[in-house]
Amino acid sequence: MLSLLPKPIGARIEVELQNDPRKEVEFSPVNCTAYSRREKWHSRRGPTIEKEEEDAIGERQNENTCPEYFQWIHEDLKPWAGTGITREMVERGRGKATFRLVIVGGRVYVEKYSEVYQRRDIFTLWGILQLLRWYPDKIPDLDLMFSCEDQPNIFIGNYSGPGPNSMAPPPLFRYCGDDDTLDIVFPDWSFWGWPEINIKPWETLMKELKEGNGRKKWINRENYAYWKGNAFISMPRYKLLKCSRSTQHDWKARVYMQDWHKEVKQGFKNSNLADQCFSRYKIYIEGIGWSVSLKYILACDSMTLMVKPHFYDFFTRSLVPMHHYWPIKDDDDMCKSIKFAVEWGNAHKKEAQAIGKAASKYMEEQLNMEKVYDYMFHSLNEYSKLLTFKPTIPPNATEISWDDLACPNQGLAAKFMMDTLVKRPSFSSPCFLLPPFSPIVLDYIRTRKETPIEQIGTWEKNMPL
Repeated sequence: MLSLLPKPIGARIEVELQNDPRKEVEFSPVNCTAYSRREKWHSRRGPTIEKEEEDAIGERQNENTCPEYFQWIHEDLKPWAGTGITREMVERGRGKATFRLVIVGGRVYVEKYSEVYQRRDIFTLWGILQLLRWYPDKIPDLDLMFSCEDQPNIFIGNYSGPGPNSMAPPPLFRYCGDDDTLDIVFPDWSFWGWPEINIKPWETLMKELKEGNGRKKWINRENYAYWKGNAFISMPRYKLLKCSRSTQHDWKARVYMQDWHKEVKQGFKNSNLADQCFSRYKIYIEGIGWSVSLKYILACDSMTLMVKPHFYDFFTRSLVPMHHYWPIKDDDDMCKSIKFAVEWGNAHKKEAQAIGKAASKYMEEQLNMEKVYDYMFHSLNEYSKLLTFKPTIPPNATEISWDDLACPNQGLAAKFMMDTLVKRPSFSSPCFLLPPFSPIVLDYIRTRKETPIEQIGTWEKNMPL
């Protein structure tokens, strides 16, 4: 078995627990001293909320319906809706998985298959452990495969043969999908922080972004489009470099390379995302796969210029062009498309500002951490309903707890884990998940996206060079 964790250290990490006036239900702190003395990993379950307490708190189901994007959970699981998910189907995904996750009786077991870039797997598992603290005794037994790589790879064409003998696809969770694959999308690791490049946990960073938005009103911001990142990881980003201002053209864009090696050496002085909401327009463009940067850009109050994406993550399929963002072409007309968007926005300031505000409101209200945990819960819960077998602990799996993940880490990784450690269970139940989209609603959603994109394309054709 591959090692999931680095060598532990013998320090103790103290966690200051917050008292809630409604009910003093608290978890014990992370104890790294006890962790270092254990010979085996041990998963500890936190305190539970009794039924009487839950009734007193009140169910949210009748008053709190999940956001629309939650219904895509049904679409992601549709390939197995008619057959169920067998153990054989799960195990066929092993060759493409980073790890196998098994939950039995509220205890978490992991079998790791491959190494991944930085600590994606560790922070993904950390998030799942926090989910079990947020909703104790609500997560069902399950058995799944998870990939931490950038691109989906369960291709529809490999499993769409005719006849009863066609093979069902293996269910594989990952961070993004596209129209040609069947991967099951799930929140990415960065919601709990990305220590290698000093990106703070989402809850903390969202507050800082909101404060930054208040410091500089939209109308007083720079009237061009801004992007900063690694341009050499994908062809679309390389094309974007051509849109930067030159002596021959001003495409109304300011495009900058991000040198992460330099940033690390300088202590991340020039990469604070909360300080990058100074322009009226911010460009989003994919990298190797989807990019975690989208949520930070959408939360900026700037009008997001979204270069035509190939991938989607768990919340993006319900974003609406000309309401949450402005669509940008990904072909040779990319620069022209960006220039048109900026000039349109500067000529229609009220409308452009409204698009930016709608996006940041969406992030704040529809993508706060409570909603992220609700999405995780419903995704895993609906998946577990399809299992045709009783999950059991694999012989090579290891039980893990939050101590096991937190204690071996130091620096920013340890800080981010402590910052995101769930200190008490939720005082309410998960939001109410609506049934699957009807065919009519799916057609409406597709039209809702295609119509404004076609309209903007028509406007751009009439734009003078």
